[in-house]
Amino acid sequence: MNIKEIESQIAELKMDYMRLQDDIEKLESFGRSVEKQEQRMKEIEDELRQLNSQKK
Repeated sequence: MNIKEIESQIAELKMDYMRLQDDIEKLESFGRSVEKQEQRMKEIEDELRQLNSQKK
């Protein structure tokens, strides 16, 4: 994977992460469970760490 592809994937993951944050806020305001969303956020964080290390 080249740098451009890595940066594109990072941008996509960041968008997903922000969307999940919004979803969590909405779900919490209705007293709903957010475990699945929080787990996905952790997975995204791990993916971002991995991709950022590949850029170096």
